[in-house]
Amino acid sequence: MLIDRRTFSGALVAGAAASYPTPPASAGIIFDGDEGRLSEESFLRDFAGDLPQAKAKVLYAVQQPFQQALLTGKTTQAAWRSKPSFYAVSTEDRTINPDLERFMAKRMAATTIEVKASHLSLISHPDEITGLIVQAARAA
Repeated sequence: MLIDRRTFSGALVAGAAASYPTPPASAGIIFDGDEGRLSEESFLRDFAGDLPQAKAKVLYAVQQPFQQALLTGKTTQAAWRSKPSFYAVSTEDRTINPDLERFMAKRMAATTIEVKASHLSLISHPDEITGLIVQAARAA
């Protein structure tokens, strides 16, 4: 996916997400105070499910925590309101519901592709994602 949740202004991502089934990865989030990480099982199955096991385990080992505010944060200005947007929907995503991804892409009026991939389509489908990035660069 080529957007960051912080750019989804005007409504909480969590609010929009409530309209869709909870993705399986949500059950694997482990919080330590305000920092969250995915459990190993959830990371390998739900976040990196289409990567070779060895590569997914390396990525799990270097996973960085995210702030809990990522799940509830709201912005006041979104770049997609004034700039062309591009979005790759990962159809096998178990971290963000693919229908929620489609909703966000449509709301952004984004040029959108769909990739049969886990959340890590950047890694598992580099050619398709590179093509979308090149298309975005040419539109800039």
